[in-house]
Amino acid sequence: MAHTSRSSRYTPAAAVPPRPAGFSLGILLLRMMLGIIMVAHGTQKLFGWFDGPGLDGTAKGFAAWGYPAPRTMAVVAGLSEGLGGAGLFLGLLTPLAAAAVLGTMVNALGVTWDGGFLLPKGVEFTLLVAVSAAALALTGPGRYAADAYLPGLRYHRLSYGIAAIVLALVTGGVFLLIRD
Repeated sequence: MAHTSRSSRYTPAAAVPPRPAGFSLGILLLRMMLGIIMVAHGTQKLFGWFDGPGLDGTAKGFAAWGYPAPRTMAVVAGLSEGLGGAGLFLGLLTPLAAAAVLGTMVNALGVTWDGGFLLPKGVEFTLLVAVSAAALALTGPGRYAADAYLPGLRYHRLSYGIAAIVLALVTGGVFLLIRD
């Protein structure tokens, strides 16, 4: 009886049939919409664009939620949303971009959870953004993305997505724990 080693059963990525074009188009639409939304939210926090509170107003919100160094936290949140959103939109460093968005949403959920589920004070939108970011971390950016042109990221690996989600959850959790 022949022994089959684990390595001989491995199927290289090149041998796996490509996903249908509809998959990549669907992921592109999801990435672009989530990216635009997050860039808009980030610029609201940082610059007051789109009727946002700007840095001072955002810092007041972080102070009310008990975060130390509220202005710094406002900058971190605005940059995480803005740059994470831009990365998702472009499909650039997609797992890290998704982690930036997801980590910010972990904090948003932590401070707004008592508002119920449905809007205007509920968490339904925040949960949708968080789960969408996690899904993109797991699926990768699809073929229509800047990552497709980067040698190390040309082929998305599930391990990248899992690592990104763990990074987001741990980082988001740490930021929630440092509140007063």
